[in-house]
Amino acid sequence: MAETQLFAASSYLVAGSDALGQPMTDTALDYSPSKRLLLFSGRSNRDLAIRIADRLRVSLGARTLRTFASGEIYARYDESIRGADIFIVQSFAPSDGMSVNDYLVELMIMVDAAKLGSAKRITAVLPLFPYARQDKKSKPREPITARLVSTLLEAAGVDRVLTMDLHAGQVQGFFDGPVDHMTALPMFAQYFRDQGMAGEGVCVVSADTGRTKLAKKFAEMLGASLAIISKDRPTHNVAEVIDIIGAEKVRGRVAIISDDMIDTAGTLCAGAEAVARAGASKVVACATHPIFSEPALQRIEASTLDLVVVGDTVPVDALRKPDKVVVLPVDGILAQTIDNIFREGSVSEIFGGENQLF
Repeated sequence: MAETQLFAASSYLVAGSDALGQPMTDTALDYSPSKRLLLFSGRSNRDLAIRIADRLRVSLGARTLRTFASGEIYARYDESIRGADIFIVQSFAPSDGMSVNDYLVELMIMVDAAKLGSAKRITAVLPLFPYARQDKKSKPREPITARLVSTLLEAAGVDRVLTMDLHAGQVQGFFDGPVDHMTALPMFAQYFRDQGMAGEGVCVVSADTGRTKLAKKFAEMLGASLAIISKDRPTHNVAEVIDIIGAEKVRGRVAIISDDMIDTAGTLCAGAEAVARAGASKVVACATHPIFSEPALQRIEASTLDLVVVGDTVPVDALRKPDKVVVLPVDGILAQTIDNIFREGSVSEIFGGENQLF
């Protein structure tokens, strides 16, 4: 008898009542949660994150980040992130007494905190990807550290990565999830066109043979010719120019050396000297990531370079940089990409499908 009553009660609930016996209008739960975009920043490039937030017309999320006396890092979100689409901006260049490794650990801790806080999706916005230059084994018993970083980020809970101008396109393949790879080349091309540096009187010079395809695309944007610097690296942060392939295209023209980053500027300045000896009327350069490790700024100031155009993926000290260094903001590119990701729109359409340049 008891089993019969229980079955009857269960049938009654399914047929059209809630747990209190009140009539239900439908047997399905009609619930459509609204999406929330929350943007947070680590401590590496907060100014860039603020400008991205301004373009998105949102407030930068409140969070607490602290480094204890022992060097350990603490992170906490000061507002609810449950069910939200989280974007965490963190770039990687030493600043404010923190190293690249400090910022990497800080990012992973922030990702873990977001995961435990029940964020719906976590996107790491990395304007400069850490350890991107260690993308393959050049010698026996070397690590592939870019692959290690991707493994660590995914293990921490990153669902998606947004980055700019990777040192090598193969780094995208180190992730199991989606990687949105943006580029600053159209921005640089527009700047040089505005300055009258385009057309037959200009030659784009690839900083090394590995960037030939990208430099060729850049040259097409400017309607310029193409030359390539062939160089050797006897040791880290040291480059020796062996030859300039297509040196005759440089003679009498404005030479624009294109690279992805400037670290100590040794490679850039050596290339600029070689291009100047080849007969360039003017030598300028562009690079997305101005790491500017010592003594980069001093080298640039004393070099034959007439102009160096960089992005602001990492902070650049306006008081220390030479007048010949021009900084272009990348917040517009990143903000538009974040908006398209959040709205499930196309990212490649921002560049007309030309963001995969490798």
